[in-house]
Amino acid sequence: MERRRFLGLTAAAAALGLTATVAGCGTLGGDGGDVTLRLVAADYDLTGGTTTKKYWDDLVTAFQSAHPGIKVQVQIESWDDVDRKVAEMVKAGQAPDVAQIGAYADYAAAGQLYSADELLTIPVQANFVPALAEAGEHDRTQYGLPFVASTRPLFYNAELFDKAGIEPPTTWDELAEAARKLKEDGVRTPFALPLGPEEAQAESLMWLLAAGGGWTDDSDRYAVDSTANVETFTWLKDELVGQGLTGPVAPGKLNRKAAFAAFARGEVGMLNGHPSLVQEAAKQGVKVGQAPLPGVDGPAKATMGVADWIMGFKQNGHRKEIGTFLDFVFSDENVLKFAGDNDLLPVTVTASTRMESDAEHAGLREFLKALPTAQLPPVGKTSWAKVSETIKADIGKAVTPAGRPGDVLGAIARTATAAEAAE
Repeated sequence: MERRRFLGLTAAAAALGLTATVAGCGTLGGDGGDVTLRLVAADYDLTGGTTTKKYWDDLVTAFQSAHPGIKVQVQIESWDDVDRKVAEMVKAGQAPDVAQIGAYADYAAAGQLYSADELLTIPVQANFVPALAEAGEHDRTQYGLPFVASTRPLFYNAELFDKAGIEPPTTWDELAEAARKLKEDGVRTPFALPLGPEEAQAESLMWLLAAGGGWTDDSDRYAVDSTANVETFTWLKDELVGQGLTGPVAPGKLNRKAAFAAFARGEVGMLNGHPSLVQEAAKQGVKVGQAPLPGVDGPAKATMGVADWIMGFKQNGHRKEIGTFLDFVFSDENVLKFAGDNDLLPVTVTASTRMESDAEHAGLREFLKALPTAQLPPVGKTSWAKVSETIKADIGKAVTPAGRPGDVLGAIARTATAAEAAE
């Protein structure tokens, strides 16, 4: 099964060797509570605004009103810094009580986290979307609590499709044919294939899953150079890249951010999309069509999911208070508010059901539809960080003119095997 990453929470400035009253730490509450929790959270505001801080300020105010014996100090950090800063806090022996960051496995393996069943009430723990709960497991125990999620359908430029007289593809052959027609119509990048170092491990996984492969097998062992995976990259090399259907930038040098920006400018016919791109493209006048990811002989057998994580650290011994706070965090109202404000998907079954029936979030329905069966990268493995970095650096070579997909995947597989043996 496959797994993957996504979120984080709060910590006091004291954890970085500063006082808890430093300006900008977002500290709430005073010293009157019996227990003060420190929470470090990632900033999701793409515009540099304060929407993430406001979300946590409002949530904490409501929580403290209902639980006067527990205070919560909130520290918001950018995604560029939050994982590193939490790691520094933990290394210095000043772990936050709660962290909402990108990965949990190393902390779980080191015995530094409370498990989900030590923190949450049974109804809250049982309410997570099963695929996300499973992705939060290390050694079959859940430590990572999914905070928000996303999936990846196919995005297409509806105007370019109408002009070329083509329908959304449901198979890889139909996708290649649609890309050829777009190329004939002068579209600069018929299909954007970002296999550059920004997020190549995720882009690759979408294609592998569509053909029944993946980075791991059903036993959660690495299977990087499986027959299905080699066949997938051979098809990409021969039928898309080799036919000149992926645009002027070589896939191995194309990052997701650049591909998304080009799509929003109307220069790309199709790509594997992300919820945040819908709004950005619409702002620039691009009408986005959405469809399930195509597979070899029909819609993809499975699609990729992504999650950010929130977790409770043991160091300060506040298990009961952390659990009470996290139960509150995962109420439908709070889950829906954060996901909806950030064009992301809720991580609980009840909140997902409510969002699916809400007209305001109609643009997310294709993503929601894929979430229950989504598979995530193997984020529960401590070896995944090294394997992921190797994939980012090398996978683009598999689709170059001189590239040999079997050799490239085989080399990555040897790295994965060695990293797994060292876990």
